[in-house]
Amino acid sequence: MHAASANEAQPIDQLAADAELAPETATGAAFALAEEGLVAVESRAQERVTLTEEGQRYRADGLPEVTLYRAALEAGADAEPVSLGDLLGDAGLSGDAVDIALANFARKGYGQIESGAVDADPDADPDADPEAEALATIAAASEDTSSEQAKSDDEASNHEGSPEGGVDPATLEVEDAVLDQLERRGLLERAEHTERTVQLTDDGVTALMEGVATAETVGQVTPELLTSGEWADVEFAQYNVEADAETPAAGRTHVLRQTIERVKDVLVGMGFSEMQGPHVDADFWINDCLFMPQDHPARTHWDRFAMDVPAQIESLPADLVDRVERAHREGVGPDGDGYHSPWSEDFARALALRGHTTSLTARHLAGEATGDLEPPQRFFSVEKGYRNDTLDATHLLEFFQIEGWVMAEDLSARDLMGTFEEFYAQFGITDVQFKPHYNPYTEPSFELFGEHPETGELIEIGNSGIFREEMLEPLGVEADVMAWGLAGERLAMLVTGAEDIRDIHGTLTDLEFLRNAEVIY
Repeated sequence: MHAASANEAQPIDQLAADAELAPETATGAAFALAEEGLVAVESRAQERVTLTEEGQRYRADGLPEVTLYRAALEAGADAEPVSLGDLLGDAGLSGDAVDIALANFARKGYGQIESGAVDADPDADPDADPEAEALATIAAASEDTSSEQAKSDDEASNHEGSPEGGVDPATLEVEDAVLDQLERRGLLERAEHTERTVQLTDDGVTALMEGVATAETVGQVTPELLTSGEWADVEFAQYNVEADAETPAAGRTHVLRQTIERVKDVLVGMGFSEMQGPHVDADFWINDCLFMPQDHPARTHWDRFAMDVPAQIESLPADLVDRVERAHREGVGPDGDGYHSPWSEDFARALALRGHTTSLTARHLAGEATGDLEPPQRFFSVEKGYRNDTLDATHLLEFFQIEGWVMAEDLSARDLMGTFEEFYAQFGITDVQFKPHYNPYTEPSFELFGEHPETGELIEIGNSGIFREEMLEPLGVEADVMAWGLAGERLAMLVTGAEDIRDIHGTLTDLEFLRNAEVIY
């Protein structure tokens, strides 16, 4: 109280240093005096931004996408496409930096990456990259702040509760959208600091003039006080139960896991049984059984992750292999024509990480998983798929696919669309939109779209259709089968409001979002 002023509000940290008190002791004393009306305590939240270790590294070495662009220009990619593999070596990019460069190269308009070749935009200006400029601005401001703090009283500047470095974003000439993007990329961290100030009231001034008696108080009972009997004579400090306390960051179920578990509950409630199967499987089950031609672009190394050891599955059912090959070469039925394209059993035996979980459906329909099935049947799975995609707001290299199929007589597209409306209604999504589509294995086929609750944009959330005869006949299925593959992470985006899939899952995860996001359904 003696250190406080009646003329101006002073930070508690400064008063603690002047009174030679620990900051927590000074804070408790300030609240106690405020209850008596002797001082006024005001709190003000202040935000601070600091560069992470990765942000500091990119500030010094350059952002990976900028590095890739400069290497592309040097290689002449502004005139004609250049191999991505060659550019990565020239740019010195490896590990996580490769994925980061690929994820941000096109987003910033530096060019396009298609089929393993880079086409650079000659009009792009890497020197004006807003994120790189923001990193430099924050770094410079942080250095200035550190210099000012070094000149201040060491004890006051190091008190608990004071801002440990960092810059007030309001003082930066950086757009909020750029700061948000840097935070999503994990290049800066935001922290809130509550600054408390104390000022003497009129009653406090009067009390000081009349003289204030000081008394030693005890904050907790110790073994020494108990054994000596002194506890009966000391004065114990009063605790302010309304004082601010840290919010504990307790563990919780990941929002994606919450969504997946809810999906399982809904589908089981709709009468479906769950499928399981291998993540690494033969291309035969992943693609050939789905009437996917072996020269289809999706079956190249650009879209899938092939295995080196072992390279092939040990065995496949010979009769089924013959029937599938015949469907590919000749078609099925009097009007079938097939693909008239090369078909190799060695290629069909090649092992790969499944690009979709429809391989499980093929195994079940063929009777390989649970034996022959008679209609009606309903099965689903919610498991991982793996694709060599370019990372962006709605694509990951590994993802949850909500696979499902129904076997019954006389199924139609109306049955399929009605199933989706019932399923998504369980998550509060009632505006599912459908668009005709082409799949080698379904006819008719259509994609599903949902409106994002925050941006209002339509996001593709699934693919579906009625399996073709060319797929079902080799598998020995005579009934109709309607099937779908829905995107688990994109469903999570719709029910949480996340605008970027990487906020939910991956190396750029927004931990604060995960701690507070609610899955609504």
